[in-house]
Amino acid sequence: MYRVLIVYSTQTGRTRQLVDACAEGVTADDDVALSVRVASDAGTDDLLACDGLILATPENFGYMSGLVKDFLDRTYYPAEGKTIALPYGVMVSCGNDGRGAVSAIERIASGYQWKAFAEPLIARGDPDEQQLAQARTLGETLAAGLSVGAF
Repeated sequence: MYRVLIVYSTQTGRTRQLVDACAEGVTADDDVALSVRVASDAGTDDLLACDGLILATPENFGYMSGLVKDFLDRTYYPAEGKTIALPYGVMVSCGNDGRGAVSAIERIASGYQWKAFAEPLIARGDPDEQQLAQARTLGETLAAGLSVGAF
């Protein structure tokens, strides 16, 4: 069984809506187990145990949330060299454009040597049905890719 980890932070609940939709997509595949962790509770063991990762964050002041950054800071050296080519995806909820958060995550992910399996999902404002469908598709894509050995 493959394992997907979703690490997220939220203050308004918008990011959690995306996480819930993404989780629906992941769990539609019976070959995939899902762990959803608030960033402050997620750690190196969670990261090392997963076969695929989704990072979900609000954009705060043009950057990822401090809790998601903290997760990445806490896990980087303990996981160094142990998660190379890990497929990962990004979801950002924002009121602005989300590009700052995406750019920061992509820079850090390149240090981990992870591989993005999809374009980042940027949801501006309250997630609408189209954005929630995109989040479900992101989860489905990761789960299906793991199941067929594409990642």
